[in-house]
Amino acid sequence: MVTARLNVQPIETNFSLKDKIYDSLKQAITSMNIYAENVDLRLDERQLSEKLATSRTPIREALARLEQEGLVEIVPRKGVYIVRKTKSDILEMITVWAALESMAARLVTLNATDAEITSLRKLFTTFEDGEVKARIDEYSVANIKFHQAIIEMSRCRLLKDVTDNLFIHVRSIRARTIADNDRANRSIIDHMNIIEAIERHDTELAERLVREHALNLAAHVERNVTYLD
Repeated sequence: MVTARLNVQPIETNFSLKDKIYDSLKQAITSMNIYAENVDLRLDERQLSEKLATSRTPIREALARLEQEGLVEIVPRKGVYIVRKTKSDILEMITVWAALESMAARLVTLNATDAEITSLRKLFTTFEDGEVKARIDEYSVANIKFHQAIIEMSRCRLLKDVTDNLFIHVRSIRARTIADNDRANRSIIDHMNIIEAIERHDTELAERLVREHALNLAAHVERNVTYLD
């Protein structure tokens, strides 16, 4: 059976070994596109032990912690699997994300510096007219960075903590669907409108546009995504 290949790094042994293993595994899982076609979701403790240069015991403890957070599922006598959500779950997650990210956008208009706001526009300056579809992989990365930046620039630590576990799924669905139909071109138009509202510190408009942008993703998933059923 093929197992997922996580990009994890060896851990230096010290008093915080458990936390470092947990952080390393969570970061590796979060960076994956778990909804990509034919992605391998099974984790191998032996391989993880070799890559992290540590014994299996703290790895099992970290995996148990990740299971409590809903990121992995430990199946007795079968193994450990990264969790993919159902279509219903994803739609619910995107709805919650819409509420949280729109509040983050509101806070960005109140808390972000001019330099931070300018950095949002710079994410898309290399995509000229007609280039988005031709460079869809690059645009997908910029798209994810944009949404991460909105959360970070809100200056609300609790909001970021709450969105972390949602983001692994919302990010992956965004990446999987960005090339569908004309979503990429519509996406960059939405982003430019959001950035303009933030630049003007138009709190109500920025909040509404970000919420609508997320809910448009939910509508697309509802209408077009069949591989989660």
